[in-house]
Amino acid sequence: MSTVAAERRERIAALAFDYAAQPKARVERCNLCAGAGFLVLTHRDRYGYPATACGCTRCGLAFLDPVMTAEAYGQFYGATYRPLVSAYHGRLIDVRTIQQEQREYAAERGDLLEPYVAGFGYLTMLDIGGSTGVVAQAFARRFDLRATVIDPSPMETAEAQELGIETIEGLVEAVDLRGRRFDLITMCQTVDHLLDVAGTLARVRELLTPRGLLFLDIADFRAAYLRTWSIEEAIKVDHPYYLIEPTMVAYLHRAGFEIVRTDYASDHLHVGYVARPATPASDALPSRQDVEELWREIRYVQNAPRG
Repeated sequence: MSTVAAERRERIAALAFDYAAQPKARVERCNLCAGAGFLVLTHRDRYGYPATACGCTRCGLAFLDPVMTAEAYGQFYGATYRPLVSAYHGRLIDVRTIQQEQREYAAERGDLLEPYVAGFGYLTMLDIGGSTGVVAQAFARRFDLRATVIDPSPMETAEAQELGIETIEGLVEAVDLRGRRFDLITMCQTVDHLLDVAGTLARVRELLTPRGLLFLDIADFRAAYLRTWSIEEAIKVDHPYYLIEPTMVAYLHRAGFEIVRTDYASDHLHVGYVARPATPASDALPSRQDVEELWREIRYVQNAPRG
């Protein structure tokens, strides 16, 4: 083991987060296609935790199984998430230090959204998983919007409140928005963290005004494991789901969205989607060829010679 890897393991161990002891639930059906045939991909994540990741043999969706419960994730994001990421990278990543990166992200994503938001008379936005509110504030100022942030971490919503942004603490799957609707809904580097992607997208479709706009981006699972040449390094307990382009496109079409633009971020990891409401395509799925190629590629990465 290299010195860097050993030091990382020591930092993570010092957090004393007992992942194995966390309450979890088994996945009975695929969240995308409702299939029940799963393929085990790995039994460990990048932090060294005993996290099992599986893939649906029918549609290619990858996910943790078993997965921590909503209550366990709520506690995880409140106390463990940022310290864990800091320990992994060997530098402090907290609600203050992350904000410069968020400002840069907001500028890049704002340029992407400009042609689809500016001048359309939008008034309100909802940022799901909005963290410190930096991105929501940047979009609100740029496009003259009233912003609301939903996030499960009280430390992060406190930062957003200091910016004068309305905040709702909790997981989007559980919060009550009392019939409100929004012109722009964003899920910035959030969809991989959801516990129910299909259910959340269906709810987002209902929360969006008829001529509204959705923006979300994924950490492309293929890009992640090809970058590190490791399936385990692409898996992490803070991501219940691992999306690739065909699975995300299918999710959006099934939920009732038309994709008007796809964008590869400058980090070469994230893929962004700008989408509008459309007629749901309830049978949309990745092609059989896409799924088979994914499993062959994963198997090749797992077994290719190193060195």
